Amino acid sequence: MSATFHMPAPRPAAAAAQAITKVQSHVDWTDFGRILVVRPGNLGDALMLTPALRALRAAAPHSRLDLLTSPSGAAARELVATLDGVVVGTPSWYDRSATAAVDVRRCAWQEQALIGSLANRGYDAMIVFTSATQSPWAAAHAGLLAGIGVRAVHSAESGGVVASHCVRPPEGPVHQVDRALHLLHGLGVPAKGAVVHVDIPERSRAAADVALAGRTAPFALLTPGCTRDELRYSATGFATTAAMLADSGLPVLVTGSPRERDLIAEVVSRARHPGVRTLEPVSVAVLAAVIARAEVLVGNDSGPMHLAEAVGTPVAIAYGGADRADDTRPRLVRARLVRGTVSCLDIAPADLASAARALLHTTPSLPLTN
Repeated sequence: MSATFHMPAPRPAAAAAQAITKVQSHVDWTDFGRILVVRPGNLGDALMLTPALRALRAAAPHSRLDLLTSPSGAAARELVATLDGVVVGTPSWYDRSATAAVDVRRCAWQEQALIGSLANRGYDAMIVFTSATQSPWAAAHAGLLAGIGVRAVHSAESGGVVASHCVRPPEGPVHQVDRALHLLHGLGVPAKGAVVHVDIPERSRAAADVALAGRTAPFALLTPGCTRDELRYSATGFATTAAMLADSGLPVLVTGSPRERDLIAEVVSRARHPGVRTLEPVSVAVLAAVIARAEVLVGNDSGPMHLAEAVGTPVAIAYGGADRADDTRPRLVRARLVRGTVSCLDIAPADLASAARALLHTTPSLPLTN
């Protein structure tokens, strides 16, 4: 059994205002030459940070802004003009691949190498952004050991001198965009809007032309991959959904990252429909340009969903039953989030296909999420 979300999305500015508490800092951000933004997460997490990065750039126009993130999150660098660089790593306090059998010596060496790298880069300030379920303290402690003077975090706990600036987080479910802006507000940095936005390079738009082979007819884009297995809908379910969309007259292109080639091929093979075809994997920046041309994106709660929001393409998403939709859901485009009873594996393909068709050829006066 499946259920499609039918809940109005608050306007981002209003949601941000509700989340903000009046906690101010005496930090003068124009004093810093190098600022490190820490966001442990994947591509979607980095994209949801773009409103905060714009605000920080306005407050520190001459500072170098670097983002410490995972390899997946680092892929956003080409699309985020406000960033000057990225520091890529999977520290122990984020690495999702860790098992019970942890190599402690190797882990310790990696942490020491990261701290050494941060120290050598000479950052003046660090801001640790987290989701509601993540702790900022390990990252802040790494900053302390690296000699970073300002270490700002979101927390209601006391951490001694580990953090130099601590802002109490907002209460209740808060979208990640608003959560990041709330932290900056507490540090004296005013918001510059809550719109998730990317800057697609012209070379990536040209590469999208090549990848699409001059296609001008409408199409749906299906991205079956996801970095988190528990949030991934089945290949069979996506294949059936794609075939249903193609049957209704909307061709479907299936794509993903290079490491998802086998999954892409499986979806296309199982669909057994001439209207369902493979689009060879492309870079994240080119993918953003392709998504911008699609009628609708069908996929999981993953990076492509956030890319679609950033470029204005409607989304039909297979949403996991345990997910907190208020934290990450699209708010700036028309969206149908189809939830299973227990997990996204319970979703009926017909419901996902119906959700995608409902988004076609609609032009509401205000962006809504249903």
